[in-house]
Amino acid sequence: MKELPVVLVDRAIQIALEEDLASGDLTTEACIEPEARAVAHAVARKAMVACGGPVFARVFGRVDPALTVEPHVADGASVAAGARLWSVRGRARSILMGERVALNFVQRMSGVATAARTYADAVPAGCKTRITDTRKTTPGLRVLERYAVRVGGAFNHRDDLGAAVLLKDNHVAACGGVRAAIERARAAAPHTAKIECEVDSLAQLDEALSAGVDIVLLDNMATSTVAEAVKRVAGRAVVEASGGITLARVAELARAGVDAISVGALTHSVQAADIGLDFE
Repeated sequence: MKELPVVLVDRAIQIALEEDLASGDLTTEACIEPEARAVAHAVARKAMVACGGPVFARVFGRVDPALTVEPHVADGASVAAGARLWSVRGRARSILMGERVALNFVQRMSGVATAARTYADAVPAGCKTRITDTRKTTPGLRVLERYAVRVGGAFNHRDDLGAAVLLKDNHVAACGGVRAAIERARAAAPHTAKIECEVDSLAQLDEALSAGVDIVLLDNMATSTVAEAVKRVAGRAVVEASGGITLARVAELARAGVDAISVGALTHSVQAADIGLDFE
């Protein structure tokens, strides 16, 4: 699993802390003595896949370098309701000032990791299919959400527009057809880049295969059509299914033989995990 790049994490944390602490913390500064000390524990309120421990620690470290954070579980661990995830100790004011930002990150990341684990576990044993995310991520949080997808046991699609060639329906329309789009991409893209093309019919699939496409994205196709598409591809290209994917369809699409199922719901509409910070 790729590690979480600290330089990108720090940028997201800085923005979040500026949002919350630009004018200080009126409540904490009014009520808590400057040298009061405390210990607080991040606790799972429901069963989940824990994710975001390094970010939790990094937030409190940015608020107050004297705070210490102790992890109780590793990222990717499945935990029950009531489990302690991470503990933080030091100045009470500092803990209170960083609480909301730290929880916002780990609740979101644990929610994504939990969803990814659920989808990955829905792939039947013996199937080669990968569950992947999409670029439908929260602006500014893509690096964190994609890390959470990996923690949950799923895979990442292309990181950004420069990472791979993916001809979508609007590219195809603007180029005048599937073959024209693939041929233009092949002529201009680096020799190291594979060409993926979205198709929404078997006729478009045949055109893409005849043009030498490397990966086909079957968009919003019924499972029976997907199965026919896999037969027509016959190993000549990687087959990805996408569009309106629900958890209930994962098993049937995997059994149809697709190589990947891309699921926007892993990041664009996932429910945040319920995690609280409890003071001793």
